[in-house]
Amino acid sequence: MSNDVSYTPEEVANILRISKFTVYELIKRGELTAYHIGRKVRVESADIESYKRKSKGLNPLESPIPSPLDSSAPDERSNHCFKSDESLVICGQDIVLDILTRYLEKQFPQVHFLRRYIGSIDGLMALYRGMANVVTAHLWDSDTNEYNTPFVRRLLPGHPTCIINLVYRMEGFYVAKGNLKNVTTWSDLTKPDVRFVNRERGSGARVLLDEQLRISEINHKDIMGYRDEEMTHLAIASKVARGEADVGLGIEKVAMQFINLDFIPLHKERYDLVIRQEDLERPHFQALMSILQSPSFRNEVMGIGGYDISQMGEIIAKT
Repeated sequence: MSNDVSYTPEEVANILRISKFTVYELIKRGELTAYHIGRKVRVESADIESYKRKSKGLNPLESPIPSPLDSSAPDERSNHCFKSDESLVICGQDIVLDILTRYLEKQFPQVHFLRRYIGSIDGLMALYRGMANVVTAHLWDSDTNEYNTPFVRRLLPGHPTCIINLVYRMEGFYVAKGNLKNVTTWSDLTKPDVRFVNRERGSGARVLLDEQLRISEINHKDIMGYRDEEMTHLAIASKVARGEADVGLGIEKVAMQFINLDFIPLHKERYDLVIRQEDLERPHFQALMSILQSPSFRNEVMGIGGYDISQMGEIIAKT
């Protein structure tokens, strides 16, 4: 590899045999040096070689870094080995995932556990496209009154998956203390003096809202603020707490962090992990299952409040 050559992130991904997303994460964390030409990102060959040399336990001349998402990488599941700088991508926004990632990092300190804070549908699509290893979902299907399984079957056709419960959460309205606008039902969102703040398309909360509006035959155009979107439960709650909106939709746990908010419970949701069946026997995922069933992890989640862990670690379905 000539040292005066530079590469695009896509070319670097091919050289290192990792996903393009992992390349961007390495650059963001400063583990791989890059520079910009206008809006384009370039990586010099010398910096690729430097990154390889820093990869503990690998011979850069003989063993390219495999991606956990790359089917052409050597299959090491039979002897439960893994490369020392392998990256696993975990998608989802709940704080429980941050705790889970911390537990995994303790057991596999040489593995890069990368977090992507994206919604349920985007997470499932990332799993389908090979850009994630573990994703979360809380998508309610009104036809079956079932969470997640119908969506997983539709969005990952031909890809066997395992759906594992993480927690149950209560979804409801965030309103100002005292609920002076008296918002308690979906139809109350259409009141002319009520300002709503919405979640982004693809999030579980947005799917729940849109399905409930459809069932109740409520036109979203009658809701002031329907197109006003935020990306997280915390951002929604904060906007209501600051008086910039009268009501938003989110989980109870976040409402507990604001002294000037009331929470109106509406819907108990199942918050699941989704992984590929073929990954279930790999050491990282066996460790994940053990963590979910461990008293220390369960006690830590129980300690922060707002979650039902009665089915944590149970395999809900295989698709």
